[in-house]
Amino acid sequence: MTRAHPFALRDVDLLDGVHSRTRDQMLHLARVFPVDRVLAVFRANAWLPTHGALPPGTWEDFGHPDERAWSEADYPGPGVAPTASLLRGHYAGHFLSMLSLAYASTGEEVLLSKTNEMVAGLAEVRDALAATGRYSHPGFLAAYGEWQFSRLEDLAPYGEIWAPYYTCHKIMAGLLDAYELTGSQQALQIVTGMGHWVAGRVLRLERARLQRMWSLYIAGEFGGMNETMVRLHRITGEPSFLRAAGAFEVDSVLDAAVEGRDVLDGMHANQHLPMLVGHLDQYDATGNRRYRDAVVALWDQIVPGRTFAHGGTGEGELWGPADTVAGFVKRRNAETCATYNLLKIARSLFGHTLDGRYADYAERASLNHIVGSRADVTSDTSPEVLYMYPVDPGAVREYDNVGTCCGGTGLESHVKHQESVWFHAPGRLYAAQYVPSRLRYADGEVILRTRYPRDGKVAIEFGLTFSGELHLRIPPWAAGARVDGVETPVPDTGFVTLRRDFRPGDIVELDLPMPLRLVPAPDDPTLVSLELGPTVLLARDDATTTLPIAAAAHRRLDGSIAGHTTDGDLVSVLGRTFEPAWSGGDHRYHMYLRLADPEIAFLGSAPGVPDRHDADGWSFLTGLWADGGYADVAAFFTAVHREVVRAARSGLLSRDEAVAVLMAAAASTLDGPAVPRRGVVGPDSADLPRVTRLTSADGQPVEDVVEWSLPADVGVGDPLPVVRVEVTGDRAPSGWYTREPGFAVTSVSPATLEAAVGEGTWQPATGVIALDREGRYVLRGRATDSLGRVVHATREAAVDTRPPSVRAKVRPLGPSNVEVTLHADDDVSGVDRVQWRTPETFWGIYQEPFTRALRDEPQILEFTATDRAGNTSPIQRVVLPPLP
Repeated sequence: MTRAHPFALRDVDLLDGVHSRTRDQMLHLARVFPVDRVLAVFRANAWLPTHGALPPGTWEDFGHPDERAWSEADYPGPGVAPTASLLRGHYAGHFLSMLSLAYASTGEEVLLSKTNEMVAGLAEVRDALAATGRYSHPGFLAAYGEWQFSRLEDLAPYGEIWAPYYTCHKIMAGLLDAYELTGSQQALQIVTGMGHWVAGRVLRLERARLQRMWSLYIAGEFGGMNETMVRLHRITGEPSFLRAAGAFEVDSVLDAAVEGRDVLDGMHANQHLPMLVGHLDQYDATGNRRYRDAVVALWDQIVPGRTFAHGGTGEGELWGPADTVAGFVKRRNAETCATYNLLKIARSLFGHTLDGRYADYAERASLNHIVGSRADVTSDTSPEVLYMYPVDPGAVREYDNVGTCCGGTGLESHVKHQESVWFHAPGRLYAAQYVPSRLRYADGEVILRTRYPRDGKVAIEFGLTFSGELHLRIPPWAAGARVDGVETPVPDTGFVTLRRDFRPGDIVELDLPMPLRLVPAPDDPTLVSLELGPTVLLARDDATTTLPIAAAAHRRLDGSIAGHTTDGDLVSVLGRTFEPAWSGGDHRYHMYLRLADPEIAFLGSAPGVPDRHDADGWSFLTGLWADGGYADVAAFFTAVHREVVRAARSGLLSRDEAVAVLMAAAASTLDGPAVPRRGVVGPDSADLPRVTRLTSADGQPVEDVVEWSLPADVGVGDPLPVVRVEVTGDRAPSGWYTREPGFAVTSVSPATLEAAVGEGTWQPATGVIALDREGRYVLRGRATDSLGRVVHATREAAVDTRPPSVRAKVRPLGPSNVEVTLHADDDVSGVDRVQWRTPETFWGIYQEPFTRALRDEPQILEFTATDRAGNTSPIQRVVLPPLP
């Protein structure tokens, strides 16, 4: 069913570039992290020696000291069974996949040796569990007992159990990777036994019972079990494995997708994305088009309407309403696991359809979210990746994530960047991503040389004879791309096709312009990301409120932004410094900015006219640049005329102001005119603008004259009010007001003034209005003049006057140690950091529970918390007891 296939990892070598940075850092971890630590939770569960190894930690930790590997028959029951770390084993599956992927990419013997060591360790555990005779099938393998699976069948909730089939999928996927990428027959033998055990459990259940299981929040999360069972079927030919894959389906989601209904709002994103990967495999295995149609429909419901600028999706792991991005920017956006799976789907859909939009998404998400999710550091113990890659104002990337789900997918992501660069079909070669790489193909190699995304020059050098088609992806933003010096339009397919007899030494040169552009959120054209070519840029700023920018005076004809400078990978423009989303940095940043031009302006000219807004937030500038830019200056002039007439008839421009805007638009240099331009106003009519070129006596062009016309009824009357919303009070460096502010609505000309907070009711605006509410608000003002014309203005304000609440919990750990956990809560701006110290230490930033050794005398530990607004709680103390 696939029209083009990606190349095997061993066939593509990454060369030096943006992606190789994270690859090298993750390969280091793969080489040095001990396999014994990854196997520790499995060995402890099977009562095998752990060789003194500690597990990786957090979610991948030992269970409760009193927990046992219960079968479904001897489980003590909820509220009785002592349990902990119920997802353990998942991280080990990812680690095995990382080792296998890394070996396939590099051929390093140390990685093959560690893969074999880990597979052998899992086989030993499987045999030990089977020897007990307690489980339903000797193929059972987990780092806990079989009881979680039977409790899921009894519809146990999250809390009693934690996604047992999710963990099963990670282990099986790791074993399948070990078989397919390193040739481990032992891995195939283990995973085949697991497959028989899985099939035995799910095929005996009624469909209705399965649907109730999978509908359970998190408890029913099964990862990509359908993908894994199809893979196993493809390898072994066992029919029951394909039937078992069909048991891992959520009928309500599939049915809705095929019927064109969107039911995703409020659903757990990564509970459902992995199954879409499996549905495409099921389509390949069965030919049932329902699977493919459902995945395509669901993709269209997610991308772009539920994806942020860097390609991530969701908030707190949940999807929001359809076509809502600006309205869904919160504190915990964009789980990295979800993007990992979206990339798998995009890769498969591109192979099935050859539609360039899937490759475009893959570039956006792989470059900005996945590469940017890896800290630019080298670690012996941690993947140093993000759980969430947040998009809220003043966000901070919180790396590390050992043992979490995103820590696990992060292990894999950074050792397989080359998987979506090149695709092939008979007589066809596709360059889908411009990542520096060497492709081993047929009897030679093809080398892709580039500094992309740092610049747009790409050279593809052939070291072989190839007669056929070379397909080069042209990103949708790359208007004016050139192939071998010839300008090439962006085709509908997203790819330009070269049909040639390529010979060794032939070089194809691709030049992609790298425009700096503002990309609006689909649900709010005033909330924008700044993007340079494929790179999403992050504004460095310590504020935690949305940053305003005035961009109109910087826009070129095509909507791109003029006047930026670079210093290495940093970009300076619009009065701010930006870094790439792929930097792996640790500065506080802003992915989205607020367009807030107080006056109408064009590149090279400004009429000095306010950009007034109506009740719906529309203004001349928002209307003019709603579609991003213009193909030619004639289209620009037509749009200026249209929006001026609309603004004037809406009471937002007087006639004199409308004329001033038209004159400024004519004089603008946004298109780099060959000769100066000026505007004139002709007879009153609704005719479109006309451009006349004046020449000298010898026929040389001297000047272009733009003749505008304005209907007689446009902008009549006195000048309109200019209304402003001013906030009084001191604003902290965070951008928040940490003392109760007030606000006032003013106008430079006589008018009736009113004010409102958010969607509240309008009230007369006389003097300063107290703003005694905590949170983020839009303050609104409106002015009505004597002719009944109404002008609106808004101002965002963020108020948090209270510090976080913070408390300490101390738990004994044996006779000589305690575990200290510091809890902080702030439901307004959110907790920024928790700090603690003892008399002999400096203030430290709290990250996780920590252990303190008891002493002969009591110890005093001080702690405090600071929110994102900058409020700090009073210092509190907890006394640790002395040694007993």
